[in-house]
Amino acid sequence: MEWLVAVVTAIIGYAAGIFYRKFIGEAKVGVAEERARQIVDDAAKEAEAKRRETVVAAKDEVYQIRSEAERENRERRNELQRLERRLLQKEESLDRKIESMERKEGNLQQREEDIEKIRLDIAETLKKQVAELERLSGLTSEEARVILLSNIEEEVKHEAAMIIKSVENQAKEEADKRAREIISLAIQRCAADHVAESTVSVVALPNDEMKGRIIGREGRNIRTLETLTGIDLIIDDTPEAVILSGFDPIRREIAKVALEKLILDGRIHPARIEEMVDKAQKEVEQRVREEGEQATFDTGIHGLHPELVKLLGRLRWRTSYGQNVLKHSVEVAHLAGLMAAELGADVMLARRAGLLHDLGKAVDHEVEGNHVSIGVDLAKKYRESRDVSHCIAAHHGDEEPRTIEAVLVAAADAVSAARPGARRETLESYIKRLQKLEEIAEDFDGVEKAYAIQAGREIRIMVKPDKIDDAVAVRVARDIVKQIETSLEYPGQIKVVVIRETRAIDYAK
Repeated sequence: MEWLVAVVTAIIGYAAGIFYRKFIGEAKVGVAEERARQIVDDAAKEAEAKRRETVVAAKDEVYQIRSEAERENRERRNELQRLERRLLQKEESLDRKIESMERKEGNLQQREEDIEKIRLDIAETLKKQVAELERLSGLTSEEARVILLSNIEEEVKHEAAMIIKSVENQAKEEADKRAREIISLAIQRCAADHVAESTVSVVALPNDEMKGRIIGREGRNIRTLETLTGIDLIIDDTPEAVILSGFDPIRREIAKVALEKLILDGRIHPARIEEMVDKAQKEVEQRVREEGEQATFDTGIHGLHPELVKLLGRLRWRTSYGQNVLKHSVEVAHLAGLMAAELGADVMLARRAGLLHDLGKAVDHEVEGNHVSIGVDLAKKYRESRDVSHCIAAHHGDEEPRTIEAVLVAAADAVSAARPGARRETLESYIKRLQKLEEIAEDFDGVEKAYAIQAGREIRIMVKPDKIDDAVAVRVARDIVKQIETSLEYPGQIKVVVIRETRAIDYAK
């Protein structure tokens, strides 16, 4: 019985152990499975979060790339539009030039036909007139030629007598020597700088992108600046530069100062442009006053009317044949004062008149008349003395000099303008003057070739010896001189040399 109980107890204990182990095992397995599911869920959530972060980062990168591409496309599109506008402008300009050339060609052809018709009419009329003159005068052409030659001979003798008399009057050696000494002494004691200027100014840019900002949207900035200053802005392919073009030097200086201020400031729009132009105008007006006051200080002239001082300051931006007019006026004042001191004349009067002699050039583009008459009117208006007004009026020979100071001012003006390098001609006008000089000579019958030399101060003319003899060569030279005097404007004088050469050639065999 005890054995049976033991066996039953053992069986019951074994069964209980198996049940316990199974229950505990299943519980642990459930916990493990729950933990595994939790880990899987956490991993899935973390993976989802990382996926979303990656997607967001990728979208940001795509947006940045797209924005950069759109910006580049926009810039390229703007550049293409700008190039297209330039091409259209150039095409329109070429079309206008072609139309102008076609019109000019048509006009020239019509003029040639009219000229040929007029020439034929003149030739026919001349024949009729010669026949009528012969009938009325009862003289043949040969008899009239003899009478004409006789009259020309008398005219030549008269001119020769006048030249001899002029040479005799100019041959006063002592006076001539004294004049040369005074002028050379004045030149040695006075030196001035000469700066060649033009009708354009160049403004440097920090980069070429600034050109687009200056032009503005649809050109509103450049139109505003041109309207306010009255100066043309030329924006072309010149790297990092803008050209200001205009004949009024004061306006051009205002535009230059305003544009430099706008470039330095960086804010370029119509309201800012108007503000900067106003500031530049005030600044230039201040500089005009300062330049006028400095000129009066340099020459020792006092008591000038404030408006005259301003007008003198305006001459700082005025040039004549490339010579700065204010520097020229100061130099003339010094030269006239030095020569007056040598001759015992009124030094202060000569210096004052020399400083004011070109005053009219400050406003000659605004007031009708030449600069001499304008200067005289200004001097009278601002209470300058009658002697000063007379010196201004006589410095170009518009009036006969009545005082020694007037003569000295005219001489000082000529000396200052004649200094080597003081004045210049543009290359184009210089070449045209030489070509015109040669054309005038070559238009005469019997002239074989003409050569302008000595920078246009002398012309040498080769004539055909079988058509022009020695006596006719003199008349040809005089006729060419008269034609040059009536057809050309030139500094100084032009020497005309007619060369007639006869060669006899033979060969010894």
